[in-house]
Amino acid sequence: MKTISITVRKFAVLSFLALFAVLLSLPSFAGTQLWDFDKNAEGWKVANGTWAVKDGVYKLSRGAEAEHSLVGEEDWDDYTIEAKIRVDEHHWAGLVFRAKSEMEYYVYYFNVPDNKTELWRHKVGGWGSRDNLDQIPAVGGVKIKNGEWIDMKVEVEGDTFKLYINDELQKENSDGVYGEGKVGVWGWDTAASFDDFTVSGKNIKDTLAVDPNRKLTTTWGRLKELR
Repeated sequence: MKTISITVRKFAVLSFLALFAVLLSLPSFAGTQLWDFDKNAEGWKVANGTWAVKDGVYKLSRGAEAEHSLVGEEDWDDYTIEAKIRVDEHHWAGLVFRAKSEMEYYVYYFNVPDNKTELWRHKVGGWGSRDNLDQIPAVGGVKIKNGEWIDMKVEVEGDTFKLYINDELQKENSDGVYGEGKVGVWGWDTAASFDDFTVSGKNIKDTLAVDPNRKLTTTWGRLKELR
């Protein structure tokens, strides 16, 4: 009986260790937040420009320079942001990240006439105070056009940023001036529409609805990839 008892205990210990090893090997799920703009832009704060939810998208009316709206927390650091963007009138619209303030942030934005994306670091001094970090010609057969929905994704980790357009990697950049900050949407003298904005990261509170029937099929599929 003593031998059987020892064997059972050993089996229990080994089973626990095996289960613990499996749990350690599982990926740690990041928190994800989604705005589909079906009804409103809850939590978003307009820095400048005329923004409104209309027909299920977040719209910017054409106005002046560096018009943007922000959401999130100032201590967000490493994350992935993604949204569908449609440049409705004129040429320049994109995504803001690492926004330390309304004046201090990075932005990747589409340049329609030149079929490229630009990376700028904005700074204190005025809406147009900024430094150009890169000019990125579109690769992988990507065509940046007016009136068409285009998916932009930005992965931010440490001082490294990766830009994707329609799931095609465009460029990897580095800069260490802003280490954390909010996220957002942006346009420069441009009317643009934004939809299905997601942000995912380890220190982001998960507010994602678990019912896929409440989201567009394409959005839910993309979110499953993020998870």
